[in-house]
Amino acid sequence: MALFKRGKWWWTDFSVNGVRYRQPIRDEHGKRTKDWREALSREKELIAQAQAGRLSAPGQSFARLAFTEAVERFLADRLARIQPKTAQIEKERAGQLKKYFGTAPVSRISTDSVLAYIAERKQAGTSNATINRDLDVLRGVLKRAKRWHAMAEDIRPLPMRHNVGRALPHDEKLRLLKLAAAKPGWQNARLAALLALNTTMRAGEIRGLRWRNVDLIERTIMVRRSTTKTDAGDRVIPLNADAWAAVLELRERAKLLFGREPDTDWFVFPHKEGFTKPDPTRPMSGWRTA
Repeated sequence: MALFKRGKWWWTDFSVNGVRYRQPIRDEHGKRTKDWREALSREKELIAQAQAGRLSAPGQSFARLAFTEAVERFLADRLARIQPKTAQIEKERAGQLKKYFGTAPVSRISTDSVLAYIAERKQAGTSNATINRDLDVLRGVLKRAKRWHAMAEDIRPLPMRHNVGRALPHDEKLRLLKLAAAKPGWQNARLAALLALNTTMRAGEIRGLRWRNVDLIERTIMVRRSTTKTDAGDRVIPLNADAWAAVLELRERAKLLFGREPDTDWFVFPHKEGFTKPDPTRPMSGWRTA
């Protein structure tokens, strides 16, 4: 047996009948303890409980769950700590994992089965980046079940290309915008590009922009934390002349599309823009048809 400190708190690490117990020491009220004497006493009690079969190893009951149920519990527990967009991505990735591992108990998932999953996804033409996102979810489930340590050395993230392209010189940016202005069908993409160039907003932040986040008096845009990948929280972006002109043009477009002033809850870039029935209550899902 062994007592050790992690930060300010005492932990225990011992084995009984081949089962390892590694967990924080808690007092009689269920709170973690900083007191060494109390930790020593509580450790002896935990060992006695384990020897009597009255103590479950952490993760043991979770490991017995069917994978489909285990991954749902894992995702539900993460909802309070991650952004909605991240939660949606993890839910999509979990769908692929559930199709493959199904109702098999988490405890039966082995290094070979994970490698077989990777091979099958590669054979289907799935990119390394997508497979790595699958593995992120799978790793979380296996860690909670105390199973990941047995395969961590053999399951590595797949290599990815980090080609972010090149920055356009000023003259090329001007030429691109001039060309876009000459093509009516490019108006939506041109206005999004103007906002990106003049505000440093990301694509997801632009798609998630609502009219209530646009201050027409102060000429600013409020980027909400729910639409951004950063941890900095909300941020206010002042609009320069080009960005302000883009906002005004977008507002006129909304009036033409929907026949009235935009509601504050409407998205600046509506869903299905350019199609027969654009929906301003939903954001544009992508830029390919912008």
